[in-house]
Amino acid sequence: MSSSSRGPGAGARRRRTRCRRCRACVRTECGDCHFCRDMKKFGGPGRMKQSCLLRQCTAPVLPHTAVCLLCGEAGKEDTVEGEEEKFGLSLMECTICNEIVHPGCLKMGKAEGVINAEIPNCWECPRCTQEGRTSKDAGEGPGRRRADNGEEGASLGSGWKLTEEPPLPPPPPRRKGPLPAGPPPEDVPGPPKRKEREAGNEPPTPRKKVKGGRERHLKKKPKPPLASAEGPAVPSPSPQREKLERFKRMCQLLERVPDTSSSSSDSDSDSDSSGTSLSEDEAPGDTRNGRRPARGSSGEKENRGGRRAVRPGSGGPLLSWPLGPAPPPRPPQLERHVVRPPPRSPEPDTLPLAAGSDHPLPRAAWLRVFQHLGPRELCVCMRVCRTWSRWCYDKRLWPRMDLSRRKSLTPPMLSGVVRRQPRALDLSWTGVSKKQLMWLLNRLQGLQELVLSGCSWLSVSALGSAPLPALRLLDLRWIEDVKDSQLRELLLPPPDTKPGQTENRGRLQGVAELRLAGLELTDASLRLLLRHAPQLSALDLSHCAHVGDPSVHLLTAPTSPLRETLVHLNLAGCHRLTDHCLPLFRRCPRLRRLDLRSCRQLSPEACARLAAAGPPGPFRCPEEKLLLKDS
Repeated sequence: MSSSSRGPGAGARRRRTRCRRCRACVRTECGDCHFCRDMKKFGGPGRMKQSCLLRQCTAPVLPHTAVCLLCGEAGKEDTVEGEEEKFGLSLMECTICNEIVHPGCLKMGKAEGVINAEIPNCWECPRCTQEGRTSKDAGEGPGRRRADNGEEGASLGSGWKLTEEPPLPPPPPRRKGPLPAGPPPEDVPGPPKRKEREAGNEPPTPRKKVKGGRERHLKKKPKPPLASAEGPAVPSPSPQREKLERFKRMCQLLERVPDTSSSSSDSDSDSDSSGTSLSEDEAPGDTRNGRRPARGSSGEKENRGGRRAVRPGSGGPLLSWPLGPAPPPRPPQLERHVVRPPPRSPEPDTLPLAAGSDHPLPRAAWLRVFQHLGPRELCVCMRVCRTWSRWCYDKRLWPRMDLSRRKSLTPPMLSGVVRRQPRALDLSWTGVSKKQLMWLLNRLQGLQELVLSGCSWLSVSALGSAPLPALRLLDLRWIEDVKDSQLRELLLPPPDTKPGQTENRGRLQGVAELRLAGLELTDASLRLLLRHAPQLSALDLSHCAHVGDPSVHLLTAPTSPLRETLVHLNLAGCHRLTDHCLPLFRRCPRLRRLDLRSCRQLSPEACARLAAAGPPGPFRCPEEKLLLKDS
């Protein structure tokens, strides 16, 4: 079937779809690559429309709309059982001509095509195999032949030989400055004069120019040869040769090989065959390595641009195309977060009226009025006028912001939180991502209370790289998949401290209240907690399955810093606690609230005895196993 009889777009490559079975297809997004960071679900603008780098399918299949080019039917391999029959009825896409056909429609056997074992339904069709076409022969045309005899390992740059007319000799050099004394050497042909060119005594020689140092030549314009009295006319290069030279130069630049052969090396080899050679100090390797011949040495002349090197007495000028040194690799672009200070209170200080005068109440009085309004009423006031809208962004009006139980947080919501600069932020049971949380924390330097209960550890891990100097309350209750290793990452000091910094402070050094209910804490995590969070006055360890009598002994030991600071302790639902740990609570003199409800192995009589004796002063029990002391 000839190419002229094919339908429109028969050779166009069809876009493949996911197989939905490989390891990359069934995994979830990583959330860290540049494609994930662009997704809206991770807080990006959603412009690239690309899947995660780790979810790129390794065996893409043909779309369900693909049909055979010859019979117009889809794949029917499921209707037969034999291997040969299945192969004959399955759709196969050629990697060279991109045609999708049934092998049975070609009336050719399986052995005549080259099957691609890495990608399903992919081969090199028998017709392309018989014609000797490969994916590297896309630019093959007349006037060229392969010098590697069809070997697969031959390179692009050195596998082609030209069988056209002989190459043009390089143009003579253009001298700058005064000529040397004495007659010029006879073996060095000088450039023809302008009058001789006009009279037709000398053929004009085409000039080659080099753009930059990476062998990118300007397009040559061939001129018709003129009759010359000195010798026969030299034919101009054909467009096919120029196209091949440009193709080879492009391949060399893409591969970034510093010593590849180019069109200049071809011209050098042709010149060598005609009796012209370069000396050692003018070898192309010197220019490729970044070294140039010294100026004024033994009659050598070099242009200021370093594009043509001429040596008198060598039989004619030669062109050398220097390659500059390869640029150094770009350093990896790290993710940067610009930390801006909170916005200052905007002007004006008075409210302009429609009549042109100002309202008698100043801005400070209006802010006192706005402080009695809730978030909903403040949003209504922001729609009144532009001045009120700017005043209502004052951070004193937004001491606490609650975004809990929202499925997703949009970029306008995050920008609104940063603009208001709240002291307390509730993000519990939300779908906040790690990037969104890191973006918020780097811009909320005055944040004192942060609630992240019910979020995933993948998002909460942003606390390990965000500075929180003013944080006093941290709520991490009921976070999934939190082990000792994750808590160690959160509690230990940051590894990227400045050189010479001797202070080894953890991230939670200034936290006074920590809520860790429902986490799988062990005694190893409690030891880290005592070391890196020594100022805790309220600790919530309720419903922690691994907390028992040894944990209470660690909290109340003489070396524990929490022994003198604990005021509120919640151990409700810790089923490993027994009556033997109750006398240990008398070591905490400042303890005011002790919650032991839902502890199965604790008897009410033992709790009543502790309440009667207590630390300094007795406790009262409004509920069973709940001990309170009035301050």
